[in-house]
Amino acid sequence: MQTVAFRRAVAADLPAIVALLADDPIGSGRESAGLQLDPRYAEAFAAIDADPNQLLAGAERDGSVIGVLQLSFIPGLTRRGMWRGQIEGVRIAAGERGSGTGRAMLRWAIEQCRQRGCGLVQLTSDSRRADAHRFYEALGFRATHRGYKLDLT
Repeated sequence: MQTVAFRRAVAADLPAIVALLADDPIGSGRESAGLQLDPRYAEAFAAIDADPNQLLAGAERDGSVIGVLQLSFIPGLTRRGMWRGQIEGVRIAAGERGSGTGRAMLRWAIEQCRQRGCGLVQLTSDSRRADAHRFYEALGFRATHRGYKLDLT
C-alpha cells in the first residue's frame, strides 16, 4: 500500500470528490453524485481553482482520491489584520476512516495555513457530526464560538 499524497485537486477529480461529499447520511441528502454530475459542481470547481485564496485539496492513494477538503485563506481586520485559514468540506473515504488519513490530511492543511501566514485555523462542522467533533478536538481544535447559517435557497 502506497503512502497518501496531498495535492491541489484537478477537474478530473471532481466525480470522486462529489462521491466523497455524498457518502454519509448528511451529504447523501444534499449532494448529487453519479455518472452525470450537476454542472454547478464544475462551475464551483472553476471558481475555486481560479481564486488564489482557495485551495481544494485531495488526498490520493494508489491513484484514487480518498479524501478532500477546502481551504479558504481569509484576510481580516480583527486580531490586528490577521489572516485565518478556514477548513470546510472535510471527507475521508469510508474504507480509510480510522486509518490516520484524516489526521494526516488535517495536519497537512494546518501546515498550508502556516505557510500562508495565517495566525488561526478555524472550521465548522454540522452539529449532528459527533464523531467529527471528537476528531477535531483530538487535533487541538476547540469549540469557542457558536455558528449560525441562513439558508437562501
